[in-house]
Amino acid sequence: MEPDELFTPRTIPPRVPPQREARRQPLLWILFLVLLGWLAYREFGGWLHSSGGAPRAVTPRGDLAGDEKSTIELFENAAPSVVYITSVALRQDFFGLNVTEIPQGTGSGVIWDRAGHVITNFHVIKDASAVEVMLSDRSTWKAELVGVEPDKDIAVLKIGAPPGKLTPIPIGESQNLQVGQKTFAIGNPFGLDHTLTTGVVSALGRSIKSVTGRTIEDVVQTDAAINPGNSGGPLLDSAGRLIGVNTAIYSPSGSSAGIGFAVPVDTVNNVVPQLIAHGKVTRPRLGVVIAHDTVLRRIGVPGVLILNVEEGSGAAAAGLRGTRRASDGSIVLGDIIQRVDGTEVSSRNELLDALEKHKPGETVELTILRDDDRMTVRVTMQP
Repeated sequence: MEPDELFTPRTIPPRVPPQREARRQPLLWILFLVLLGWLAYREFGGWLHSSGGAPRAVTPRGDLAGDEKSTIELFENAAPSVVYITSVALRQDFFGLNVTEIPQGTGSGVIWDRAGHVITNFHVIKDASAVEVMLSDRSTWKAELVGVEPDKDIAVLKIGAPPGKLTPIPIGESQNLQVGQKTFAIGNPFGLDHTLTTGVVSALGRSIKSVTGRTIEDVVQTDAAINPGNSGGPLLDSAGRLIGVNTAIYSPSGSSAGIGFAVPVDTVNNVVPQLIAHGKVTRPRLGVVIAHDTVLRRIGVPGVLILNVEEGSGAAAAGLRGTRRASDGSIVLGDIIQRVDGTEVSSRNELLDALEKHKPGETVELTILRDDDRMTVRVTMQP
C-alpha cells in the first residue's frame, strides 16, 4: 500500500436519523400483517365462502295466514279514519308582555263524517287554546271546538279539510258485544302515529270516573295495548267498526298493563249528534235540587234527599216535597228518592245515570220515602 493511500479518506455511509428509523418500523409491521392476511385468505378463503361469508338463500314463506290478511286489511281500511291531535295553551310571562304557545298534550281522534267533524276525548283538548288535527296523509288542519260532554269524556272538533280527504269511521254497536271478541286499537301512543294493537274484549259493563267525577257506565274493557297518546282513538271489532273510544288505562306505571277502557259506541252515537246539532247535550231533568250524598249516609238512610223543588217543574207537578224548616225550628227532611223505574239509587251519580236513560218529555216512576211511608210517584221530565 502506498503511503498516500494510508491518508486517503473512506466514504462513510450516511447515518439514518432516529425519526426516520422510527417511521420505518410501523410500516414494516403493516406490510407484515398484510402478507399474513393474504396467506390466511389463500389458506381459508374457500372455507369462509362456503360456510357463511355470503348471504344465505331466502326460504319462501308461503301465503299469509287468513287472520293475518284480515288484520292487515282492517288496518289499511281504518287507518285513514284515525287522526293525530295536538293541543297548545297560551302562557304569558311575568310582566304580561309576551304570550307563548306551550304544548298542552297529544292524542288521537276519529273522523266522524265528511263535513269535517272529528271526535276525541274531552281530556285530550281540555284547557287548550288551540288544537291541530293531522290526517293520515300528513296534512295538518286547524280545528275549532264544536261541543264537549265532559261527563262522558267526549269532545267534537271540526276541520276545514275537503270531503275527499276525509274517511268516516264505520259505526258499530256495543250493546251486543261479547267477552272474548277480538278488538283492535289504532292511535298515536307516545307520538308514534298509526300504531295498531290487538286484543279481546276482556269485560263489559265496567264503570269509570270521568274528569268531572261523574260515572261513565257500560265501559268496554280490553287487553289491547293502550298507552298515552291512544286517548280518543278508536277501538274496533273484527269487522273494522267503531265499538268504543279509547279513554283510559289502569296502570301503576302509566303505560299499558293490559287493562284499557273505551267509552262504548252506543254512548258516543247518542252524544255526538247532539253536540254537532246544539253544541251541548240536552238532558232530562226532574226539576229538583238534591243534597250531598253524605247527608243521608250520616243518618244511615239509602237514597237521594230532595232539598228543593223548582216551581213549574215536573217534580212540582207530581207533588214532590223538598226539605223545609218547621215552625219550631227543626229540620223536616224532604222526599228521599230510592228507586227510578225499579232500579235502586243511593247517590247523586246513580240518580243522574238512571235519568239519562230517558229523553225529555218521557215519564219516570220514582219510589220515594216520605216520613216513614214509601210511595210511588210518576214524573214527566223536562229538558
